[in-house]
Amino acid sequence: MEFEKLVEKYDKPVPRYTSFPAMPNWRTEDFVAGDWAKEVRKGFEVTDEDGISLYIHLPYCESLCTYCGCNTRITVNHAVELPYIHALLAEWKLYLKALGRKPVIREIHLGGGTPTFFSAENLEYLIRSVLRTADLHPEHAFSLEGHPGNTTKAHLQSLYNVGFRRVSYGIQDFDLKVQKAINRIQTFEEVKQVTDWARDIGYESVNFDLIYGLPFQTEASIRNTVKRVSELMPDRIAYYSYAHVPWFKPGQRAYSEEDLPKGEAKRRLNALGREELLKLGYKDIGMDHFALPTDALYLAMQSGQLHRNFMGYTEHNSSFMIGLGTSAISDLGIAYGQNVKTVEQYIDLVDSGQLPVFKGHIMSEFEQETRSLILNIICNRWMTSHDVDGLPEDRKLIFQEMMEEGLVGQEWNDFKVSDRGVQFLRNICSVFDPNFGSQRKTKVFSQSV
Repeated sequence: MEFEKLVEKYDKPVPRYTSFPAMPNWRTEDFVAGDWAKEVRKGFEVTDEDGISLYIHLPYCESLCTYCGCNTRITVNHAVELPYIHALLAEWKLYLKALGRKPVIREIHLGGGTPTFFSAENLEYLIRSVLRTADLHPEHAFSLEGHPGNTTKAHLQSLYNVGFRRVSYGIQDFDLKVQKAINRIQTFEEVKQVTDWARDIGYESVNFDLIYGLPFQTEASIRNTVKRVSELMPDRIAYYSYAHVPWFKPGQRAYSEEDLPKGEAKRRLNALGREELLKLGYKDIGMDHFALPTDALYLAMQSGQLHRNFMGYTEHNSSFMIGLGTSAISDLGIAYGQNVKTVEQYIDLVDSGQLPVFKGHIMSEFEQETRSLILNIICNRWMTSHDVDGLPEDRKLIFQEMMEEGLVGQEWNDFKVSDRGVQFLRNICSVFDPNFGSQRKTKVFSQSV
């Protein structure tokens, strides 16, 4: 089958597999928030010397980017910074108590919202306060998300001083008409400035987030965006599909659905962007991610060290991640838990000495095994014959179709995702997901393209 026809065939709602089970399949009715500290201790007891990961959610933004699906709080009042940081540190103190021994920190990621909404001094204070209570892994990897419009050299220098070596900038698109529609205006000169600052200071990896499927995007605007990107050649690129969910994020009603490229038009933007990035020498990591051959993410894929969690792809297989802040998700390897989503409720809970988790899922042994299988597909592009033999008959037929289409090939008694099949990793994973297709609700997952 022609590749374009394959993309059309598999362009359907599929989980992103940042977790397994996917969040709509969590058994939240069986989850007891008051028992979360016991699950934390249980998961931490089997954590080895590889250390733990921290995701810190900083929700504040000065203005609303209308395309955004993240949990944000819009304000220009920077007096909110320190109270929120104090709440983060109070939550971390509760986790330290639950862990029962001093942790080794391997990864920290600052996400949002807009982490660079916070002052450089306050961010450095936050990280130093956390690090004083833990040991630091010798191969630690710290990263942050930055807005090109408000990231200062002081932000980058202060965080570099406490161990940050990776920064990701939300670019989305360089076309001014698109930027105005999504309320995310930043010039190429601003992006170049923050990229140059990061490299001059010593950051080892710079990532650009790009999105296709935004209002008013055309093939010409995508070509122009990639051309401007080529002038800076970031080490990594995430080329995401825009998920239009106005019933979930009302800000997306700022433009009409008629302004969005849909169906075949959107698939052409996906194909064009991917093709242009590969021409520039980027390697397809999978799941919308690309990296230069010199970047640690590609090297981790080559060496079999690649891992994926709620922070995205990482170079280290850290099996224990704590999420701090509003809406942050923790992944203990045996359970998932998500924090409350409003700042006020979050602060009230941690001030009262309670971990602010409000929903979650405890994994069965079978789910842990399935999660390992799905991670193996996403990160190593590999399945064993045992994995395939265990499929129900209807799923085996789907898998056989994928083999006939060249998405998966057989190597000895095992199976490998082909280069052609990398774009369809989500679809391949869904074959091994026993929950997929069982949802009764509509609009649960985003389109795969």
